[in-house]
Amino acid sequence: MNEFNKVKEANIETLELYVPIVERVHGKEHPEFHDVARIFEAMKDKLQKAGNERPDLDEEFKQLREVTHNYRIPEDTCESYEAVYNILAELDKAYK
Repeated sequence: MNEFNKVKEANIETLELYVPIVERVHGKEHPEFHDVARIFEAMKDKLQKAGNERPDLDEEFKQLREVTHNYRIPEDTCESYEAVYNILAELDKAYK
């Protein structure tokens, strides 16, 4: 199993749980997180369709880096927000 699949398997359930909660809690103050949630949903769709194959997520990771300013965590957010950005950054690194 490659590094990306290991990171994905270890963290996808956490992201599925945290992303909607963080969007609901922080979306008003951090509207960029709505984009993060939308991009994550597109990634999930591609991951499901790819099965065991490697999906093409180059564009999604590029968009995430732009929207999140390279996964920079805002100071006024919670640990769940931080966890989402850290996991996405880890997935991005493993994908490369």
